[in-house]
Amino acid sequence: MSAPAPASATTEQRIVQLGLELGWAAVGIADIALEREAEGYQAWIAAGHHGEMEYMARHGSLRWQPDDLQPGTQSVICVALDYWPQRAAGAEATLQSTDRAYVSRYALGRDYHKVLRNKLQAFAERIGEQIAAHDFRVFTDSAPVMEIPLAVKAGLGWRGKHTLLLNRERGSLFFLGEIYTSLLLAQSAAQSSHCGSCAACIDVCPTRAITAPHRLDARRCISYLTIEHKGSIPEEFRKPIGNRIYGCDDCQLVCPWNKFAHKATVPDFEPRNGLDSAVLIELFAWNEADFNERLQGSPIRRIGHVRWLRNIAVALGNAPATQATLQALSSRSGHPDPLVREHVEWALAQGGNVAN
Repeated sequence: MSAPAPASATTEQRIVQLGLELGWAAVGIADIALEREAEGYQAWIAAGHHGEMEYMARHGSLRWQPDDLQPGTQSVICVALDYWPQRAAGAEATLQSTDRAYVSRYALGRDYHKVLRNKLQAFAERIGEQIAAHDFRVFTDSAPVMEIPLAVKAGLGWRGKHTLLLNRERGSLFFLGEIYTSLLLAQSAAQSSHCGSCAACIDVCPTRAITAPHRLDARRCISYLTIEHKGSIPEEFRKPIGNRIYGCDDCQLVCPWNKFAHKATVPDFEPRNGLDSAVLIELFAWNEADFNERLQGSPIRRIGHVRWLRNIAVALGNAPATQATLQALSSRSGHPDPLVREHVEWALAQGGNVAN
């Protein structure tokens, strides 16, 4: 537990201290001037790098004019919350076990939107009760908010070459959240970049989605392809996807700064349904009722059962071609959805000589 702020502390210091007392890993304050950051964002959209994520192109200036999104906003209180589970199978070991499924570690437990939203609401209310009355609105990856540029302004880290936020004390394995507040607050001190000449994240990307430092083409990104993309996964990316059925952590796993990453202190982020190292064949056997019931409260549920099967079919196509694997795939060859059938057909074609 953090010590309370001294009586002589500024409003900003009291807010930061209160946030730390409430369990946030880091807290900072940003101003709302985002015009310069908006230029890069608009160029990224114009290049089509957002793929099918049409919501990223909507809302216009609401993203870089916080006071338009929430009238009266004068400052943004930014927070970070560590998510790497205390108890989860090793990420690298699971990636190397091609008969098992790899799920991005942020998605192993409860949906972070729900967890962070509740904590942010409580934090904002406590600010009003204990520090200064204010009008506010909370966000966590839930509206047109420029999360990383705001977090950079708030001193929570710098933007890494993989485009994620990096922090010297905790790497990149944390969620971000924001409180748009009517309080006029002084901005926190920014952090300088510490990526240097390192290009590990660029080099390791299986699909070469990081096309240059700080530039990501989402259309090539495994996280996009397995989560946001609704249609057929382009064949050029199916082999590189390996056994990743929901998201990808490769650029973070290789980042030297993540040796300083902290484990989650929130039990909600611990693995459910054994998804930290689940057997692909077993997950592929889930029917739609199983999928909806077992993934209740999980971020994975929003992709739906069809895309779940699509993703696992690709992973099974990259797995050892055992009799059990081919039997599992064949059991879905007559699936009513053509998207599933297409990926099952591709996976079966990868079988070649069946191993006993």
